[in-house]
Amino acid sequence: MRLISTKVLRAGMVLGHTIYNVNDKPLLQAGVTLSEPMISRLRFLKVQYVYISDEKSKGIEVKESVPVHVRQESIREMKDAFSSIRTSKQKNMAAMLESKTEKIQHVLKGIMSEMDANQDLLMILSDAYIYDSYIFHHSYNVTLYTLAIGKELRLPVKQLEQLGLGAMLHDIGKTMVDESVLMKEGPLTEEEFEEIKMHTVHGFEVLKNLHNVSLLTAHCAFQHHERLNGSGYPRGIFVEDIHLYAKILAVADVFDACTSNRVYRDKMLPADALEIILAGSGTLFDPTVIKAFQMGVAIYPNGLTVQLSDGRKGIVARQNKGVSTRPVIRVVEESGKIVRATYEVDLSAHLDVTIAETDISFITE
Repeated sequence: MRLISTKVLRAGMVLGHTIYNVNDKPLLQAGVTLSEPMISRLRFLKVQYVYISDEKSKGIEVKESVPVHVRQESIREMKDAFSSIRTSKQKNMAAMLESKTEKIQHVLKGIMSEMDANQDLLMILSDAYIYDSYIFHHSYNVTLYTLAIGKELRLPVKQLEQLGLGAMLHDIGKTMVDESVLMKEGPLTEEEFEEIKMHTVHGFEVLKNLHNVSLLTAHCAFQHHERLNGSGYPRGIFVEDIHLYAKILAVADVFDACTSNRVYRDKMLPADALEIILAGSGTLFDPTVIKAFQMGVAIYPNGLTVQLSDGRKGIVARQNKGVSTRPVIRVVEESGKIVRATYEVDLSAHLDVTIAETDISFITE
């Protein structure tokens, strides 16, 4: 299967991957033949691209690194914990949150177990989900990215658990921010931005008082918007005062924010999001963390159509562990013409060829 923009979808194309609605229930099942009304509905829901199955991409496997049911359970528990803050009274908030956090820790261990069993590069199919609340899906995705980075950095299990829990709860302070400000489509006023920035402080204040959450985990909420050069918030601290967990979260948080639909802009493809992070290497983001991210996460996911530096076009067929920028490419076009018989080029073995750009509007027939 391969990734394609909904702008160029045609009736008769076959959906390659199930799309889930806001309740994590199947909206369109894999294998369905798309009709014009289905395509119009996807565009209305602001789905930008989907996986389709066709002859040229036959046999290319695209699967999420962590199963759907684990994702569903994780998001359900986070929703439960976050909503408890909005509805509970201050005096019983800590006790209630400690109970919720125990459930989240249990879910986290399930995520870590799944990731340990899957030794491939981390792949998140963000195109497969239509969500009603960005914060929960974002927190889940950021958790996977942080764990992938932590594993590449060879952090011990206890530290991975602290980091993973911090990632799942890093935005919990947003429950104390006015929802109209969080969801505002236009530019924020200075006062509104100051309110948004306070979510880091709110989150820290909530988490540091929980007996079953370490202070380092609480600092994930406190510091994930700090930047190496002191330009971050809430305190504007510099590299030496930012904990490693926060440096990891900073990369994961920005990458997922860029590759997710937001109320004020459309999402980017992973390679484009990485360029933004690379532009801040050494000034905003830790270079060692960025390198670990590139080692553990699929920057060019399977099924993505790319153009090579020599002009050929192809579909990412497989990943090469540890070299995410050099996957195996199934060539489908050369010299501007669709090839009769596809063939593969392993970019890890052909160092004179690189990926020049991505193309999700490419039609092979």
